[in-house]
Amino acid sequence: MDNSGASHGLLQWHGTTIIGVRKGGKTVIAGDGQVSMGNTVMKPNARKVRRIGKGEKVVAGFAGATADAFTLFERLEKKLEQYSGQLTRAAVELAKDWRTDKYLRNLEALMIVADEEALLVLTGNGDVLEPEGGPDSKIAAIGSGGNYALAAARAVDQYEQDAETIARRAMAVAADICVFTNDKVTVETV
Repeated sequence: MDNSGASHGLLQWHGTTIIGVRKGGKTVIAGDGQVSMGNTVMKPNARKVRRIGKGEKVVAGFAGATADAFTLFERLEKKLEQYSGQLTRAAVELAKDWRTDKYLRNLEALMIVADEEALLVLTGNGDVLEPEGGPDSKIAAIGSGGNYALAAARAVDQYEQDAETIARRAMAVAADICVFTNDKVTVETV
């Protein structure tokens, strides 16, 4: 998020890195802990990855405005309840609402969500994206350090078989390069 684009004239919270890796029947979502405002680190150990839904079978990570992300977590949880825990269906319905609802349309966040069957990226443009990859390997990343983490994960994917190891190595690379990413990583596995 760009500080100059704040319609209310206040500095915007900036930056994060979230990565999702599916490999070997295991899916991991990892996120850094840094919350920045402008050039200042406000908090080094925020938890941007969490379990949601009945039985906490869905893992979600967010990049963007924190309050907006929590609103989306709540909406996704309601959709999961409404559609009996079917993540893909719930994600599509949330994306429709997010794109068309006047209130939700102004939310500034991105999400990576996963369960045992799907790894998805959700955007405010109404996108529900499944990352590229073979049947046994998929990688997605969002946030200011997302491109660094994605590139690092793709580089080690062919040499490493463990999804968590790939995610942690990718987050370490992103933290070394992106000033809005730190090495205080939270990891959740599906």
